[in-house]
Amino acid sequence: MNSTLLMVRPCCFGYNPQTAVNNAFQTKTDLNPAVVQAKALTEFDNFVSLLRNHGIEVLVVDDTLDPHTPDSIFPNNWISFHPGQMAILYPMYAPNRQLERKKTVFQAIEQFAPRIRWIDMSPQEKQNKFLEGTGSMVFDREYNRAYACRSQRTHEELFYRVCETLAYDPVLFDAVDNGTPIYHTNVLMCMSRNYVVICLEVIPEQKDRQLLLDTFTKDNKEVVEITADQMRHFAGNMLQVYGKQGEPFLVMSRRAHDALTPRQLDRLTSFNKLIVPSLDTIETHGGGSARCMLAEVV
Repeated sequence: MNSTLLMVRPCCFGYNPQTAVNNAFQTKTDLNPAVVQAKALTEFDNFVSLLRNHGIEVLVVDDTLDPHTPDSIFPNNWISFHPGQMAILYPMYAPNRQLERKKTVFQAIEQFAPRIRWIDMSPQEKQNKFLEGTGSMVFDREYNRAYACRSQRTHEELFYRVCETLAYDPVLFDAVDNGTPIYHTNVLMCMSRNYVVICLEVIPEQKDRQLLLDTFTKDNKEVVEITADQMRHFAGNMLQVYGKQGEPFLVMSRRAHDALTPRQLDRLTSFNKLIVPSLDTIETHGGGSARCMLAEVV
C-alpha cells in the first residue's frame, strides 16, 4: 500500500475574496500579490520535495494563468478518487473555484490513470447546492464511512448521494466556531487507520459528540482530541499517507505541529512518523493547509 497524491502547482495564488465570505481561516495582508505568489510557490515546491523524499509519489500539474484560479492549490475540494477507477467531480461554492476543473489537470490524470469512470456532480452548482470534496467530507476508506459537518459548502442531500454512490455510512453533525458553522470538515477532523484527530469542542450538540465517539469506539479508533485554538492553527487539517514500503506518515504543517502539545505529538508519533512542511503563506492567504493541498489518487 502506497500513496499517490495529486497536487496543483500554483501560478497565481492569492487571497480569494469569493471564498473569504465563509472561510474564517483566511487573512488578507498588505503583501504584494507577486510576493505572495512567490512565497507560496516556494512552500509548494518544498512540500513536494519533502513528500518525495519520504517515498510518497506525487503527480504535479502546473496551473494555468487563464482562467484565473487563486485557490487551485487546493484540488482536494473539487475531485476525489475511489477504487474501481472512479472519480467524483464536486460542485464548488465560489465561481472562480468552479473554474479549477481545467483540461490540463484532466489530461494529466488520464495519462496517469486511464479509463477513469467520472461521476460529475458539478451541475448542482446551478441549483446552488455545493459539496466540496474531501474538504466537506472526511472519508474512512477502511470502514466505509463519510463524516461531514453542515455548512453552506456541504449540502446534506448531496452528501447522502455520495455516500449512496460509494456505499458509505454517513455521519452528519454540526460544528460551530465563534457562532459560525465551520466551512469544511477537514479543518476539525483527520481520520487515519488507527486513530482520529478531532476538535470535539466545536461540536455543540452532545448527541453529535456521542454519535462520533460511539462510532470511533466501534471502529477501534483512538481519539486524539485537539482544542479550538489548535484547530485554528490547522491542527485538524492533516492526512495520513503511505510510502513505497507501506510505511504510514502523518502530514501536517509546521504551524499545526507547533500548536500541538508534546503529549499529543507523542501519541501521534506512536502511530506514524510525521511529515511537516512550512506553509505559512498558503495557510494565511488561502485559509487551507497541508491536507487541502493533497488529492489522493486511488
